Amino acid sequence: MSTPQDICVVIPTIREYECVREYVANARKHGFDTDRLFFVLVTEDFCDTDAMETMLDEEGVEGAVFDGTAREAWFADHDAGEFSHLIPAASHAQTSFGLLYLWAHERFEYGVFIDDDTLPHPEEDFFGTHMRNLAYEGEIESVSSDESWVNVLYQSDTDLYPRGYPYAAMDESVETDTERVDEVVASQGLWTNVPDLDAVRILMDGDLNGQAQTLTEASDFERDFVAAEGQYLTVCSMNLAFRREVVPAFYQLPMDDNEWDVGRFDDIWSGLFLKRAADELGKQVYNGGPLCEHNKAPRSTFDDLANEVAGLELNEHVWEVLDGVADDADSFEAAFAEMADALAAGDFDEWNNGAFLTHCGEYMRDWLDCLDRVEGAGTRAAAADAARVPADD
Repeated sequence: MSTPQDICVVIPTIREYECVREYVANARKHGFDTDRLFFVLVTEDFCDTDAMETMLDEEGVEGAVFDGTAREAWFADHDAGEFSHLIPAASHAQTSFGLLYLWAHERFEYGVFIDDDTLPHPEEDFFGTHMRNLAYEGEIESVSSDESWVNVLYQSDTDLYPRGYPYAAMDESVETDTERVDEVVASQGLWTNVPDLDAVRILMDGDLNGQAQTLTEASDFERDFVAAEGQYLTVCSMNLAFRREVVPAFYQLPMDDNEWDVGRFDDIWSGLFLKRAADELGKQVYNGGPLCEHNKAPRSTFDDLANEVAGLELNEHVWEVLDGVADDADSFEAAFAEMADALAAGDFDEWNNGAFLTHCGEYMRDWLDCLDRVEGAGTRAAAADAARVPADD
């Protein structure tokens, strides 16, 4: 009996797509069945998609490559062309296309996000650890603070705060406890080497090349943990596994390609949706291992700052808007719908670029409509194709 192909691995890439080879090698080294994996590479028309497809063939793994043209064709094939605007051009938020692909194929029970500037730690079973985290039931460290925010670097002596952590929530008082978890819906692996910081904090760390001078090590992440109920945390999509059920509440917002020039908060704000919904549904986001090595390419810190500054004030407040809604939701979809309504109908004129939040709410509503349109479509198409193949004589 063949192994079920139940994990959709989504990698947005325009540069280092060959990181796939390292992740496949890690899986084989640790005895993880690569037949469970299907790789979706989300890229651009100016990239060498043939080389990407050849790499997947050489590694002996299944997958598909989608540049901009292929994505447009996919929407058309799924009678969803009216929703193609949900995937922004030339943006990391294109990871949302991977979510749509997963949703269209019912065989996928799990998703994994990997950034192309990361590598697995050779000694850690990358995919196996994520799957064990998602299946985990038992006691784990629970973290909270008097600011309602948990710094995922709270165990470190570096005094760093990750990208997306509100400035108003810094200098928090941290408390740890132990709680029992039994329904983990997402597993966030953390990162060594270059920390995931925003441009302001990188400049404060004295680095003009977009990387930061202070690096992280495995010793900065000694214990796995969850953020307690009612607490928020930064969720980075560079190393993240999740269950299928969270997809409706995990949309990566339309960053970069918008009239307000807001960027760089796609995974951060999707993490707020995820955590708010998970809290209301009694489910958890697991944090810690498996670690990955983050090898961020040098680039101008000021370019990153230009991409982030339009949304910095919004990031201080958007979690507060979400915190007051979805308290009667019975599913991730229902929770997301309530959060979408709160943003789409809100008045945020007091904040710089506040209209962008209304824009996001409207896109969130479209996201749910799009999911309704494409759900299971890939499964049905595959079944129809199989039915058209003539039987052997």
